[in-house]
Amino acid sequence: MKQEYHGILSSIHRDTGENPPEILELYPGIELSFLSASGKDAFHVCHAPLPQMLEINYCISGRMGWDMGNGNRIYLGPGDFSLNTMDVCGDSAITLPNGSYEGLAIYIDLEQLTAQPPAPLAGSPVTGEALREKYCKNGTCMALAGNETIQQIFAGLYVPPKEMQLAWQKIKVLELLLVLSQMEVGQETHLTEYRAEQVEIIRQIHDQLTDHLEQRFSIESLSKQYLMNPTTLKQLFKAVYGTSIAAHIREHRMAYAARLLQSSELSIAEIAQKVGYDSQSRFSSVFKEKYHMLPKAYRRNHSTESI
Repeated sequence: MKQEYHGILSSIHRDTGENPPEILELYPGIELSFLSASGKDAFHVCHAPLPQMLEINYCISGRMGWDMGNGNRIYLGPGDFSLNTMDVCGDSAITLPNGSYEGLAIYIDLEQLTAQPPAPLAGSPVTGEALREKYCKNGTCMALAGNETIQQIFAGLYVPPKEMQLAWQKIKVLELLLVLSQMEVGQETHLTEYRAEQVEIIRQIHDQLTDHLEQRFSIESLSKQYLMNPTTLKQLFKAVYGTSIAAHIREHRMAYAARLLQSSELSIAEIAQKVGYDSQSRFSSVFKEKYHMLPKAYRRNHSTESI
């Protein structure tokens, strides 16, 4: 069993070009892994169904989208987490809307948790069947926005005190299981699922905006072009990419401007035009907000570093 899902982790990292993850055994049947992926928009995960294995994913940074195989997609951003048995993810597509994801995953053998729990959980209501019934009933995945308590527990798993790392992580995973067994799961904490065809439209809109940074597109014009309600368009874009359309495209504009300042001899006015600003002063102001210096100083500093 262990070899099967270890192979899954290795395949994910092989597809994304990252080094294989370190896998820590915290207790028999409970393992912790740290996941990092970048540089690829999407990859495919395929493995035998493992209904007795519970997978808990927590997003530390970046963003991950998951095609659930039922025509729906969910997105995890920083602080969000998901729980599913590993028969749900046997044939699934993972996307990285912003090009990177860092997170951790906990793998729990539910049968072993029930039969031979860690000593501190013996006699407690934390059992494999209880967790499956609460979070994975009918073979579903539950994606939730983490509250302060949950986020503090996960923080202890990925930033433990160095001198007591393993002991700390062992305590934190038990704390997580206890909190999950008692946590009230209200509808307001559930992350929304989105239809794959809606997400594809949002991806097309994103590509249009980032391929034409010199142009300005209004929400109204995009709404008419793609036949999507303006409110839905804005909500979906933020769900997929984690920020508003304006903030996301501004990041792309400033990143492209920085590259042009480093690698071209274009004037600052010309660069402003290329990233959608008719006003050089407005461009300089926004650039300074991002990089804490004016474009001229940024170009001068970079040139100095390159010598």
